[in-house]
Amino acid sequence: MSKIQVITDTDSNLPIELAEKHGILLVPITIQFGEESFADFYEIQNPELFDRIDKIGKLPTTAAPSPAAFSKTFHQAFDSGAESVICITVGSKISRTYESALIAVEDFPGKKITVIDSEFLTMGQGYMALIAADSIKNGASHEEAVAKVKSLIPRCILYGSLSTLKYLALGGRVSTLAASMANMLNIRPILCMRDGKLDLLEKVRTRKAAMDRLVELLVKAVDGKPVERICFVHVLNLEDAEFLKSKLESQLKLPDLVEFYDFGPGVSVHTGVGLVGCFILTGE
Repeated sequence: MSKIQVITDTDSNLPIELAEKHGILLVPITIQFGEESFADFYEIQNPELFDRIDKIGKLPTTAAPSPAAFSKTFHQAFDSGAESVICITVGSKISRTYESALIAVEDFPGKKITVIDSEFLTMGQGYMALIAADSIKNGASHEEAVAKVKSLIPRCILYGSLSTLKYLALGGRVSTLAASMANMLNIRPILCMRDGKLDLLEKVRTRKAAMDRLVELLVKAVDGKPVERICFVHVLNLEDAEFLKSKLESQLKLPDLVEFYDFGPGVSVHTGVGLVGCFILTGE
């Protein structure tokens, strides 16, 4: 049986230990504070990230992995005995990561490397990598694993809610005045993945209204299909993630395994502390 290496970037939010358990290689997003740069997940996590942000009152920049970073990881895979590589990246409308991976492929003429645009982020992308690795472990060929991953894309659902506009204001996405007024009025923006991008869907007032609306949107999006995988994502806000689960499980039949993941710094820097959301992979 051929050895097929699965690779993804850290916008997948796959914990390092989980990636290692499944033999998945991670290419980190870069977090840049002035002259200091950190590898997402490996060198910085959310507590330190937001401690720094709150101290300096400014967001860091993020950068997609360079083609050289992907080239290095592809070399690692082939040097370790891989016969082919499946690389699953964060959505191409979100980041230039996909483009970097494609450029890196040019350094490997004659090698079998398939780069897949997940059209998603966080655990949507992460589950694609995990399912690809599991399929390969169970005997799937390179082509079968690629087809399996691509079949997952239209079955991915993600909705979330921000608890503050403070960090959007720091990033210049909204004015400081607008953010202050929104926080005073307890406005909670609702986000969703739509056409390969994380978009603002609407705004509601109060935490309760946000939770109720998330449940309503998730149930509607599932549309009676079975929930194959589910995880609740958050940014240093496990309490709200658990509360959202308690509300959703009264409306949907959830699988036995329900997971909770903190957004990694490569994503959380754009949403801020307090985000809570839910990713669902529906059955076919």
